[in-house]
Amino acid sequence: MSEKMNFQAEVSKLLDIVVNSLYSEKYIFLRELISNASDACDKLKYLVLTNPDIAKSSGEFKIKITPDAKENTLMISDNGIGMNRDDLINHLGTIAKSGTADFVNNAKDNGSSVDLIGQFGVGFYSAFMVASKVEIVTKKAGEDKAWKWTSDGIGGFEIEEAQKDVNGTDIKLYLKEDDKNFTDTIYLRYIIRTYSDHINYPIVLCLGEAGEENVNTGSALWARHKSEITQEQYKEFYHHLSKNFDEPWMTLHFKAEGNMEYTGLLYIPKQAPYDLFQPDKKTGLKLYVNKVFISDKVEELLPSYLRFVVGVIDSSDLPLNISREMLQQSALLEKIRHGTVSRILKELKKRSENYDDYMLFWKDFGIAFKEGIYEDFNNREEIASLSRFMSTHDTEKYTSLDDYISRIADDKKVIYYITGDDEKVLRNNPQLEAFKAKNIEVLLLTDPIDEFWTQTLQNYKGYAIKHINQADIDWKLERDSQKAADGDMQKLIDKLTEMFKTEVGKVVTTDKLTKSPVSLTVENGQMSIHLERLMRNHQQQTAFASTRILELNPYHPLIIKLSEMVGENKDMAKVEEVAKILLDQAKIAEGEAISDPSFYAEKLSEYILKAI
Repeated sequence: MSEKMNFQAEVSKLLDIVVNSLYSEKYIFLRELISNASDACDKLKYLVLTNPDIAKSSGEFKIKITPDAKENTLMISDNGIGMNRDDLINHLGTIAKSGTADFVNNAKDNGSSVDLIGQFGVGFYSAFMVASKVEIVTKKAGEDKAWKWTSDGIGGFEIEEAQKDVNGTDIKLYLKEDDKNFTDTIYLRYIIRTYSDHINYPIVLCLGEAGEENVNTGSALWARHKSEITQEQYKEFYHHLSKNFDEPWMTLHFKAEGNMEYTGLLYIPKQAPYDLFQPDKKTGLKLYVNKVFISDKVEELLPSYLRFVVGVIDSSDLPLNISREMLQQSALLEKIRHGTVSRILKELKKRSENYDDYMLFWKDFGIAFKEGIYEDFNNREEIASLSRFMSTHDTEKYTSLDDYISRIADDKKVIYYITGDDEKVLRNNPQLEAFKAKNIEVLLLTDPIDEFWTQTLQNYKGYAIKHINQADIDWKLERDSQKAADGDMQKLIDKLTEMFKTEVGKVVTTDKLTKSPVSLTVENGQMSIHLERLMRNHQQQTAFASTRILELNPYHPLIIKLSEMVGENKDMAKVEEVAKILLDQAKIAEGEAISDPSFYAEKLSEYILKAI
């Protein structure tokens, strides 16, 4: 008896987007289903290593394509691991990913969902682009029961028990009238050879009375010599691995020889995956031993800051029966990891010589990559050299630390930086005014990880890396304007210290300001305002709040006027009103919330009205 079920809400939306999306090439569905069949064979092949009896009746692993022009159907079959009832519900009735809602929204905004489909690993649903009904009969390896899953891709799906002698999955597509060309064996042969030739199992095309034909070469792409592989084949293997539909930004194919032999075929995508910064994102590379699939997403093969790299590592030195526990403790795997990271960094260094090309990588993956400065002690300086930053030197182009060093005019071996949430806001931060006046370049760091790697890497090639608050510089500048009288200035400081005792730890004068009347900073050596805000937003700490320092510019006409009014004890209510506005301005410049927004807005409007 069949059991009817509804799709998860997100799946229904997803199917509507897929079926009615702006796909220009419908053959994508075949590529996806063949790729899924290959993965199913990989998984069973690995299980057989420890349990040979689990697939005794399977025979040679292969993928079978059976078109039927009379019935207008197409079947994709494999003798891989198969599925049971729970698998069918969990894999085909729901999308067990935290970002599904984001996918639906992004796909609508994107206009075309091709790239997004791959990123979410939901390629199976592309079958409904060409099929009015999909019927799956499947039996999981090691289990007795077979199951049948049926859906028209609209209302929901039905599940019932079925008959199937061997493990594996048969997916039968009832093609739409407009898609009869997918029963044409000549067309199917072309699609398979063009887009799935890299699959490491025979893809057999059933030709009716003419018999069967092995269509693909069926050899591991990474095991072949570079000269034998076309760019198109590299690209299609990337699609198979990543489930993405873009082209790779970087392809790295290498063979390590010597004390330890292993082959790698790695890719960096052109676009960042939607879940690059999600805590539950699975990272790592596929691991093979002598072309035998061992494990998917082996995290030990790459550090987390390279989690965007996809690919395959095949070693002849690891044992075939290596377990998850052995993977975590394997000294051989550590050597592979070290060598693989070195090759990636070396390739990135080559690509970094072309600024425009490197920016394609940096703008999508730079935030994650910079985590390596904080995490990877051995490669810290090399990762820093490959990192790029905005600075006060240029409003449009990123700079490297080496380029920054080449522009240092004095003998002070220091790289200065400031942190905040927004680059444009940072450029106008009052704390930078004296740096600009003295022509001292400052890095503008706006990513949360910048607060942490700057604490870890405090020296780069002999140059200290310092927050601008730690600058040991004589800030005295030649000024045309007069300065507030010392006595009046002290009275103003005393007044503001008392006024803002709950918000500010100190009120002082400074020579660092040239245009602004005030600025807000912290004690040297304390946590920056930006870092404290980050920690507070993540509810991680508030016990060690930095001491706020309100700095006054004694050369600014507004500060001079306020000091004179306090010195004469004149119109003190107005002094307090203006002082509050100045403190709010200082907070805004630092990205901090102001204490009374309605007061600030009211007074600002009042002053603007008087000015005009």
